[in-house]
Amino acid sequence: MITPSDGPVAQYFSTVKTALSGLEVYLSDPDRADPGNPFPPAILTPFLRRFAASLQCWENRIGFTEHFRISRAESGFPVFQNVLELEKDRNTAEGRLAAIPDAQVLRTEMADFILRHRAFPEALQARMAERIYLEAVSAGEIFSPVVLPETVHVGVNPKNRRPYYVVVWGAFDGTQTLPMVYIALIEDSSDALVNMLVRDDGTLDPSVQIPLPVGGLLNPQLAARFDDFVTRNSGYALTPATIAANLDTDFPTLHPKQLRRFVLGPFYSAGITENNDRITGILSKVRKPEDAWLLTWTQQEVFSRVERPAERGFFSSTPARQEFYIDTANLEATRMGVSAYEKHALVPHEAYQALYASGEAAAIFGDYKVHVISGNQVISEV
Repeated sequence: MITPSDGPVAQYFSTVKTALSGLEVYLSDPDRADPGNPFPPAILTPFLRRFAASLQCWENRIGFTEHFRISRAESGFPVFQNVLELEKDRNTAEGRLAAIPDAQVLRTEMADFILRHRAFPEALQARMAERIYLEAVSAGEIFSPVVLPETVHVGVNPKNRRPYYVVVWGAFDGTQTLPMVYIALIEDSSDALVNMLVRDDGTLDPSVQIPLPVGGLLNPQLAARFDDFVTRNSGYALTPATIAANLDTDFPTLHPKQLRRFVLGPFYSAGITENNDRITGILSKVRKPEDAWLLTWTQQEVFSRVERPAERGFFSSTPARQEFYIDTANLEATRMGVSAYEKHALVPHEAYQALYASGEAAAIFGDYKVHVISGNQVISEV
């Protein structure tokens, strides 16, 4: 891998990748697993790994290009243009790789250049960096502008004999530069799917083999339309309640019972981000730069409190509709358009000590649930 050996660029990539690794440790903790939870924390892990793969690609890309920007004053993550360029490069990687010599050939040419000219082969180094970057882009799963849906769980609601499934997808919001993951629990009243999956006793037919995860919505008749729907309805500006209501309206036989949105960020890193003067000022006092960061995320959720039954008449009919609960007693929940939400913060032990010693930890964290990482352990709600 060819990357800057020091300076803020190297520090940025080091801290943000460390933060993502720490978040993965938190999510994979078996003590947080609930066997009955349709949205287990580890369901987010593949998306974190996609984002980490994108960061690795961007870090490789710096070896042959000078154009790389992060949203220093807002999310602390790479700007949306980088996401678009990564997607474009993935689509053209095969042809570009064919025009670049093999890595071993480049290494030989670099060694020969050093011996003959007694100078560093910058042009050859850039070619090597581009090859490494394109190989990584073509081989890895990156965080695209939209990561199309997958069905990760299937069951049957015994009360109404409808099949239901849990569907996940991702989106990188271009305006807020925030990676997001959506998780939806959807019942499906399509006759074809009910007949295929549900036995007479109202349970899932075990003879139907479903190799989870399934790419796209489980219902093949609606899968393409659903892909198009999430592409148009995954922006941060849309509240979870709006997205769920749009889904309920656009698909008469799909009944969204629960929608959760995981919003990653903002990310704070001393000497790099400028999104909060109070936080970055305290983090700058942390002795080790690799520990001078803070990662936050928000979990938003909306659920259906009741379903209005379908009405059928001689001249018109109305499909079943969900009534989504909004916690109007909570101003923040009302603003977000959610039934409930949680704010989380992950911080290295040394950085937490600095924040605590400043006397401003309570003001900084407010209603956040705080998780402190030390080594390979995460201590929650300190």
